[in-house]
Amino acid sequence: KVYLGTVCGDHTVLNICLNMNTRREHESQDRAIVKIAAHLPDLIVYGDFSPERPSVDYFDGVLMFVDISGNTAMYMDRGAEQLVEILNHYISAIVEKVLIFGGDILKFAGDALLALWKVERRQLKNIITVVIKCSLEIHGLFETQESEEGLDVRVKIGLAAGHITMLVFGDETRNYFLVIGQAVDDVRLAQNMAQMNDVILSPNCWQLCDRSMIEIERIPDQRAVKVNFLKPPASFNFDEFFTKCMAFMDYYPSSDHKNLLRLACMLESDPELELSLQKYVMESILKQIDDKQLRGYLSELRPVTIVFVNLMFKEQDKAEVIGSAIQDACVHINSVLRVFRGQINKVFMFDKGCSFLCVFGFPGEKAPDEVTHALESAVDIFDFCSQVHKIHTVSIGVASGIVFCGIVGHSVRHEYTVIGQKVNIAARMMMYYPGIVTCDSVTYNGSNLPAYFFKELPKKVMKGVADSGPVYQCLGLNEKVMFGMAYLICNRNEGYPLLGRDKEIKYFMCTMKEFLISNCSRVLMYEGLSGYGKSQILVEIEYLAQGENHRTIAIALTKISFHQNFYTIQILMANVLGLDTCKHYKERQTNLQNKVKSLLDEKFHCLLNDIFHVQFPISREVSRMSTMRKQKQLEALFMKILEQTVKEERIIFIIDEGQFIDSASWNFMEKLIRSVPIFIIMSLSPFIDIPCAAASAIMKNRNTTYVTLGAVQPKDILNKVCLDLNVRGIPKELDTYMAEGSCGIPFYCEELLKNLDHHRVLVFQTIESEEKTNVTWNNLFKGGKGGLFHRLLPIRVRGFGEAKNVGLDIPDCERT
Repeated sequence: KVYLGTVCGDHTVLNICLNMNTRREHESQDRAIVKIAAHLPDLIVYGDFSPERPSVDYFDGVLMFVDISGNTAMYMDRGAEQLVEILNHYISAIVEKVLIFGGDILKFAGDALLALWKVERRQLKNIITVVIKCSLEIHGLFETQESEEGLDVRVKIGLAAGHITMLVFGDETRNYFLVIGQAVDDVRLAQNMAQMNDVILSPNCWQLCDRSMIEIERIPDQRAVKVNFLKPPASFNFDEFFTKCMAFMDYYPSSDHKNLLRLACMLESDPELELSLQKYVMESILKQIDDKQLRGYLSELRPVTIVFVNLMFKEQDKAEVIGSAIQDACVHINSVLRVFRGQINKVFMFDKGCSFLCVFGFPGEKAPDEVTHALESAVDIFDFCSQVHKIHTVSIGVASGIVFCGIVGHSVRHEYTVIGQKVNIAARMMMYYPGIVTCDSVTYNGSNLPAYFFKELPKKVMKGVADSGPVYQCLGLNEKVMFGMAYLICNRNEGYPLLGRDKEIKYFMCTMKEFLISNCSRVLMYEGLSGYGKSQILVEIEYLAQGENHRTIAIALTKISFHQNFYTIQILMANVLGLDTCKHYKERQTNLQNKVKSLLDEKFHCLLNDIFHVQFPISREVSRMSTMRKQKQLEALFMKILEQTVKEERIIFIIDEGQFIDSASWNFMEKLIRSVPIFIIMSLSPFIDIPCAAASAIMKNRNTTYVTLGAVQPKDILNKVCLDLNVRGIPKELDTYMAEGSCGIPFYCEELLKNLDHHRVLVFQTIESEEKTNVTWNNLFKGGKGGLFHRLLPIRVRGFGEAKNVGLDIPDCERT
């Protein structure tokens, strides 16, 4: 150092020293433990907690809750990269201020954050002054900056002080933490009272602060107060005051590290500590840290399913009471989510109980039937938590759609979070519909579950949600047979023909002809991946199969059906026996009695109790039967009934989602097609596991026709686009884009159109009809020739980059 100073001058020495420090800092930031610590507060990084779960710790401190008030909907109109840049531009500035003033960022909640200044009680008075100064400077950041990208961003800040309790809970794989207590409730209430650019002190914070330093404004009918400004005496030196205050902060960077924002940036490698901290971070993030992925690559607009779980407690003020309840709930939630590749992203605790933000569909965790799994998990969690006696009310909201998933915060302190309208909707449904499991219409439609699993709820005006659409209660996912409700719903539209499936329909027509003139069974199976239009083919077939001398029974199965023994045959027989129209079990019982009296001895009628939900007296003979013998007796009875029925009329049995047929039903059908002339038509997705022996035998049977669905032709995609848009034609560029982008899969075609419409990329133009048509109210919404819809023509497709500025060139009523 002396040598370099002598030769090169003191400035060179200083620069070399600084460069060495910078290099050491960069080297430390590459350490895994430092990257993990960036996702966690100092409270956890330097905490010394009991291995018991839950673990409870008590301390005093000042809390700051900062909410960035921008427009979430405006965020979602931007790409992922732009969104990351905008969010982190504002949030990192706030984080930096908090860290400079000695705060510890406890949690990020979307575009809000909770910070803590942990000190002994006697230091609260001075620390509150420091935190108010920090709050005012945060507001100053936004007052001096011009609005970015048209976003008028402001912040609302609430402050509270007093006793704080921390809970650490979890299982052998994951740990979570919460801060609870009156101060936590107070800081949320204070922030809720704040308007744009306000700093609100909770009543206890106002009680504990140095009132001589603060100019406040009273809030009508409230004990909380609004801070106007600090008014220190003329002789007051804030820098000296601040330095003295920071001496009481355990992990505030000082001396050699005074240029650091956070001491945790210089953590040395410590395998034991690293292993302990890893349990607080999601597995997908740990994997990205191991793969050394950059922060920006973790950010994207992504389709996910949000499950928001809220637990209200009987004695919310007692940490020891709610601690064990939260622990029990958390362990079960984790075990349920793990099965279906969901993850807990956040856990919050405010005045309205404890909330778990769970997400299905994070990077690397996408799975088929995501929406169904999310609902299944929600119902399981609801049922379990409702039985925990310390929990008073369980409320769950489920919503599906595009959200922002990514790293939010500062390079030294950030978290992986989800932001978007769907997150808000799930949270609001959870709070506005307490005590039940609710879901939005996207989840309802995407679940592929029967409609009778749900009940539409009255709409409520929910804060921060412009239009949530219909809200449904999920009544449960146990398949209680409600005869007549499992049938395939035929929404066949005469004006919307089945496109590109002529060959598949010919297979049906030929097989149907063979079946009607022969005296043996036929099986027609259509296999295709989700989105290929299997259900639409069956709807068309169900329509074409109608006739005087045969009965058509069309049902749609669900994932739940697979776990219900003999369910498929149960529905078939309920229809054959005329039970699907019965209003009451007594009516079903009378029908059954009349139908089976010549085929089954009265003492065996009780065999029908469980399968058809009736109440015949249980005979001694049946009570002594084994389960297997009862099943064989039922199958023999059903075979006799079907043999008798087909003598009077042929039966055509149509099954959608045939991969969900249970093994007992496959076994019966395999025997049935060998004994009774019946025509079975089904659609199915490829089996995930090896199908049962009976299913394989049916597929290999010489009377089975197995059709694998392929992509539809580009000309059919063109026709579909025109029908979906209600137009006569589209430009070549859109035709090419849809043909290539959809890969000939009808569902992909629909999704691409929705995406183009959402981004307002399509520009429409009204053209004159060849024949003048008098437009009246009656023909305005008709789809026939001369109707207004057929006079719409998209003339060009705008580039995606400028899509957000594109409006439709026709009135809204015409577009609708």
